[in-house]
Amino acid sequence: MDVHGNWAGAEGKRGSVEVITGCMFSGKTEELIRRLRRAQFAGLTVAIFKPSLDRRYSETSIVSHDNKSIVSTPVDNPSSILLLAGNVDVVGIDEAQFFDESIVDVCSSLADNGIRVLVAGLDMDFMGKPFGRMPELMSVAEFVTKVQAICMRCGNLAHYSYRKSDDPQVVLLGSGNIYEPLCRSCFNKATKR
Repeated sequence: MDVHGNWAGAEGKRGSVEVITGCMFSGKTEELIRRLRRAQFAGLTVAIFKPSLDRRYSETSIVSHDNKSIVSTPVDNPSSILLLAGNVDVVGIDEAQFFDESIVDVCSSLADNGIRVLVAGLDMDFMGKPFGRMPELMSVAEFVTKVQAICMRCGNLAHYSYRKSDDPQVVLLGSGNIYEPLCRSCFNKATKR
């Protein structure tokens, strides 16, 4: 602890977990990229990761729907992040909902070691249910930013990722051809709740 009562992990650096979450097309990845670029501009060392299964726009970069991108390392599991992060100041992780339960411990371990961890991911799946380990990540995070999209049907703020196909699998990578952001009312009508 420092003189102000703040946890100062390894070498006096203050670690933290910051979660950026919301529905599809809400700007999660764009916000993650913005924060990571600011860290790079400040001269901090940054390591960026994404699940290897996410190859929608690029195999080796995190890419937002509006084509902003930053180079990343694809990994199969969260433990690889611990091995590859090394001695960095900031770790960025995109699409965290696709990782297994160990992502929470990995993020906490990095933060405990003085690393600022920036994590982006969907808060709910296409059925409107909490997605993967995102609820746990939000509960251990010092900071949570929930971003919204615009409902494609009425123009209100959107919080749901509505799947336009009947495919029942939870993980189905896609973009505007498969998903659209909807507000609560339009989501309920579309899913006949």
